[in-house]
Amino acid sequence: MFYLIISLAPVFIVLAYIYFRDRYEKEPVKLLIKALVAGSVIVIPVVFVERFLISIYPFERAVPDAMYNAFVVAGMTEELFKFLALYLLIWNNPNFNEKFDGIVYAVFISLGFAGIENIMYVTGGGQNIALVRAFTAVPAHAIFGIQMGYFLGMARMYPGLRKSYTIKAALYPVILHGIYDFVLMAEVPWLLTLFAPYLVCLYYSGFRKMKILSDASVYRDSLT
Repeated sequence: MFYLIISLAPVFIVLAYIYFRDRYEKEPVKLLIKALVAGSVIVIPVVFVERFLISIYPFERAVPDAMYNAFVVAGMTEELFKFLALYLLIWNNPNFNEKFDGIVYAVFISLGFAGIENIMYVTGGGQNIALVRAFTAVPAHAIFGIQMGYFLGMARMYPGLRKSYTIKAALYPVILHGIYDFVLMAEVPWLLTLFAPYLVCLYYSGFRKMKILSDASVYRDSLT
């Protein structure tokens, strides 16, 4: 129970923050729970796909192997499954009526996934792993979700640019996730020195995108 609590505590802290940042119109709790559950459930197919991709990887050298595992096995598989879950859950849902809604639902799905992943890592690694992941992996998953939700929200509200924004919603999180994992997996000393600055850039980008859409919703609210 202790490991369960310390695994999920950072997840629910971030979820609460995202929920209260949605200042224009709160999303239905039942739909948010569905998003959280959907993120948790996709762990199952992701595990099988990742195992398959690992079994066929063609590289033996450290850096190409790290790149394959970071961008293809982890980044592409996890983020595309999240995108699929997000799209199927909310694209045609009438509650998806604001750009910021995309961020809310995407983060709930991302952290549903991150919660299960965190339980697995913390159970095997203990309290120190829980502490490290609380400030790295968990918020990183949230930021990948913010990127995805930002662009999907833009795609929903600007039909003329729908294709471009939808591609970005699927692609940007894969790239950002891949870079995150590659820096750690490559085990190249000079790359590791870039990990903290990269995290700062991720945080800044995520908060900036939230602010843009949150401020836009408040401005719209002031006009109605």
